[in-house]
Amino acid sequence: MKKFDLDNCREFNPLGMKSIVVHDSQHFKILNFNLVAGALFPVHSHDTEGQLSIHVIEGEGEFLADGDQVIPAKIGDMLISDIAESHGVKAKTDMRLVVTIAPPI
Repeated sequence: MKKFDLDNCREFNPLGMKSIVVHDSQHFKILNFNLVAGALFPVHSHDTEGQLSIHVIEGEGEFLADGDQVIPAKIGDMLISDIAESHGVKAKTDMRLVVTIAPPI
């Protein structure tokens, strides 16, 4: 068993986004993304099978997808999608996300 304190990952890059690997194994990967207000995690997808979750742990913004789909995102919200499905995030305020990817890419 392993405990990880996400408060220790509260680092922001004034130019946009900071990513920190929380866990990486053959089964899944967990990342902490910190975005400053106005930053964009561009809409993208991965050519592989699996699923991901994007959990908002601080701030507000929008989950983004192809076709101009915009879903409001606030603390406690979680987006779950196939890895091959387009996904992205735009931060309205400083925003922290925990992203889980299974299997890891």
